[in-house]
Amino acid sequence: MKKTYIIVLAVSIIFITVFSIVVYPKILKKLYPKKYSEYVEQSSEKYEIEEEWIYALIKGESNFNQNCISKSGAIGLMQIIESTAIEVSDEVGIEKIDLREAKTNIEIGTKYFSNLVKYFKGNYNLAITAYNAGLGTVNKWIQNGVIKEDGSDIENIPYKETNNYVRKILKNYDIYKTIYEK
Repeated sequence: MKKTYIIVLAVSIIFITVFSIVVYPKILKKLYPKKYSEYVEQSSEKYEIEEEWIYALIKGESNFNQNCISKSGAIGLMQIIESTAIEVSDEVGIEKIDLREAKTNIEIGTKYFSNLVKYFKGNYNLAITAYNAGLGTVNKWIQNGVIKEDGSDIENIPYKETNNYVRKILKNYDIYKTIYEK
């Protein structure tokens, strides 16, 4: 009986080890893919944003569906609203805006996110919050003391959707960082 227990325990340990080393990362990579990598790499390098942030945003916004359209009219992979696209396209020199086209959407979305990161002096929590709720809204929350200027209290974000969104993007980022470590 004791010998059987030791064998079962050893086989279980081997199975768990193999699963966690070989199978689990493959499953995670299917759930958290790096689709459109050429465009993500180009834009993240150009606008100095880690690729993992862009993948995290795309995963959270559209789950890599380039034809995705939200109730509020946000379009494509990074769910860009047309007015934002027009404003940012002027900055990057894109004349023809087709937000369903992956390259354009990723470039505009990455540039916009980069602008938010710079505006908030490298504070990704606030940049992610503004990506979802809008810059003006986040500035009002900070001004009224609803959230801190350092972004350390994301649990206080008053919009439930934005609160959940920020947590989701941060989780996605951590997962991308972990499973695609170089």
